[in-house]
Amino acid sequence: MKNVLILADGSIAKHFIAWLSKKRVAQNRYFVTSYTENTIPEKMGGHITHYKIDPTSFSKMRYIMNEVRYSSIFIVMENIEDAIYSLKNILIVDNMARVLLVNQWDDEQIGRDEPNVTVLNKDELMAGYLYNHLPNVPVIAQNVGLGQGEIMEAHVPFGSTYAFRHVGSILQRKWKISAIYRDKKQIIPTNATMIKPDDTLLIIGKPIVLDGIYKTINKRIGLFPEPFGKNLYLILDFRYDKEKALDYLYESLYLLDKLENKSLLIRILYPNDFSIIDEIKSYETDNITVLICYDEDNLKRLVEFDIQEYDIGLALNSITTFKSKDMKNTLYNLRKIVYIFGSTSLYDVKECIILMSKQSKMESISATAFDISESLNLKLTLANFDPEGDFDSHKAVIEHYETLSHILNIDIEMKQEVANPIRKLMAMDNILQIAPFENELITNTIFNIISTKVQDFLLTRNRHAKLLVPFAQVDQ
Repeated sequence: MKNVLILADGSIAKHFIAWLSKKRVAQNRYFVTSYTENTIPEKMGGHITHYKIDPTSFSKMRYIMNEVRYSSIFIVMENIEDAIYSLKNILIVDNMARVLLVNQWDDEQIGRDEPNVTVLNKDELMAGYLYNHLPNVPVIAQNVGLGQGEIMEAHVPFGSTYAFRHVGSILQRKWKISAIYRDKKQIIPTNATMIKPDDTLLIIGKPIVLDGIYKTINKRIGLFPEPFGKNLYLILDFRYDKEKALDYLYESLYLLDKLENKSLLIRILYPNDFSIIDEIKSYETDNITVLICYDEDNLKRLVEFDIQEYDIGLALNSITTFKSKDMKNTLYNLRKIVYIFGSTSLYDVKECIILMSKQSKMESISATAFDISESLNLKLTLANFDPEGDFDSHKAVIEHYETLSHILNIDIEMKQEVANPIRKLMAMDNILQIAPFENELITNTIFNIISTKVQDFLLTRNRHAKLLVPFAQVDQ
């Protein structure tokens, strides 16, 4: 649930609140302040709370902002001085607040120097709308190319699954991000380019594909495992997984139940126990499919086909299956999230923990970390355990996660300690470890004895469940 604060006064504000009453968004709740009677419409929806206060009063603004955590604040006021004082009060209480201010006075200075303030100019918006309705003025993309919707603009809202992701970490098949528009400038993106909220993406591809991509971009966090794909893929290799096959199935069903509008594909490899297979098949429904592979050749091609055919975003498997021939490389090359089962089942997990690593990787996995923690209602912790105490090098990462926490209205705990990260991790209980999905993940070697790198132990310890998230293929 997103809480939105609206400082309202005048005709535009009155019409805006009336729209909110008619066009209800189930995930939003609105809190409206006004001090004039004619601003509030006669009928308001039950999802709107009205405060009859003067927002130019600092004490009153501090009170309502401390009572509720707001994901965004709208200033829609007729009097310029009231708007300026209200904006100052907001930024004094919370200088990280995301503010949208409607400029009704053609004043270019108001809100210009505040990084978290978006200013909408009423006169410019109206002029642009009228211009687009003039005869002989082409509408962007409609008269370009085939004119069938293969060129599209998509705005990236706050909370989008694409926000704060590098272009290289987004699988683009049958479509492509061709350009990014930010601050009235065009950016030709590389794999290292990060998409930010309020960007406009120019995307090119098949119209039917772009329709789906557009909807995904405009949907907020809470669609895990998107944008890597939509559905879940349980891989059971009976050479390794037969004894725990049903446990893995129950854990996958638990995850499926927690996510919205997802399907589960179960692929059984090397089948050798038909009683277990029959029990697994008894769980088949409209959104649960069981497929059995009797051909041991070309397993890599089979997995690739399954993932593309069923729009897979998350693969679930044991460590041994994941480390088997070609499996790790196949999932890595397809840029899919991987869940690795641990001795602690997912329904016993209480906390998601991310151990600090390289900045570019940490930024790339952040949206997924917030998404899974919210979807499963788990505590989220960012831990910086460093034997050398080198905490200054990770300040940018911490700021990035704090910003996301504020935007998404999801709490995150920050831990910082001079300690061996491997020992700290092994002492924890009931956690899901979230880490970048690196192609160089190693198994047991003599170097594990002396290493303090988290990635050197991901595939050597089976205690904790793990979520491996593809990160941006940034230029090094």
